[in-house]
Amino acid sequence: MKVLFDTNVVLDLLMDRMPFADAAVRLFSLVEDGSVVGYLCGTTVTTVFYLAAKAIGTAQARAEIGKLLNLFEIAPANRPVIESALAAAFGDFEDAVIHEAACHVGADAIVTRNLKDFVNARIPVYAPEDMARLATSTHGI
Repeated sequence: MKVLFDTNVVLDLLMDRMPFADAAVRLFSLVEDGSVVGYLCGTTVTTVFYLAAKAIGTAQARAEIGKLLNLFEIAPANRPVIESALAAAFGDFEDAVIHEAACHVGADAIVTRNLKDFVNARIPVYAPEDMARLATSTHGI
């Protein structure tokens, strides 16, 4: 199962945002053990680096991005993705880019805490707890 992780789920884990971090930890574990093929949008990587560098410094932010790159594939935010996002019926452009990047790489689902922002999604969108439960029970959609 290929799942694109929204930025908020990654930040939940990295910033230990409770109570959300627990579900993020379970999801990251599923990526680590190969039950889920995890994807991050290229924009997520830049956002995480920016926020991490402000909080923990550039050197440690680079190390954290390196860990993410060892775990996740990257869904590009290239011209076709951006053009599709501009035409998509999403209220938030960043969410549209994440959605279109997921579609571009053939993701089976998106995992996010902002379900309401993805009501027009063309692929299934799950809350972290639901995705963890689904992936654990079926090892696929």
